[in-house]
Amino acid sequence: MKIENQVTLDFPSRSANESFARTAAACFAAQLDPTLEEINDIKTAVSEAVTNAIVHAYPDTLGRVSVKLRIREDRILEIVVKDWGVGIADVDQARTPLFTTGNEERSGMGFTIMESFMDTVRVRSTPGKGTTVTMARRISRRAGR
Repeated sequence: MKIENQVTLDFPSRSANESFARTAAACFAAQLDPTLEEINDIKTAVSEAVTNAIVHAYPDTLGRVSVKLRIREDRILEIVVKDWGVGIADVDQARTPLFTTGNEERSGMGFTIMESFMDTVRVRSTPGKGTTVTMARRISRRAGR
């Protein structure tokens, strides 16, 4: 699919950068004139993906997180969140609701939440090399526009 526009954000895995990433994704998506519900869904999915990278990829150190935002033909917003952290040993297990490698404060619902707000979610990971989460959502064309 043809890419119509794109931007890449790179930042350290500090928790303060999660809100920046979600806001940047919402601002980028705004060019598609999404509904408030679509914007909130996008922000939530980005928040979950970036938080996973911050908390799980780099549990004991700072690392790098990259968020690539693309608008593809047919009004598809694609979001790629990548880290170069510890990776996921078993992606299927990690995608199971309530499974977490974090402490008792983690709900284990990150991938489930991403899947509920996006049309597609793909996860690729290699232990010791990092994880890439690719999400996509078609933004509806509003009536009269």
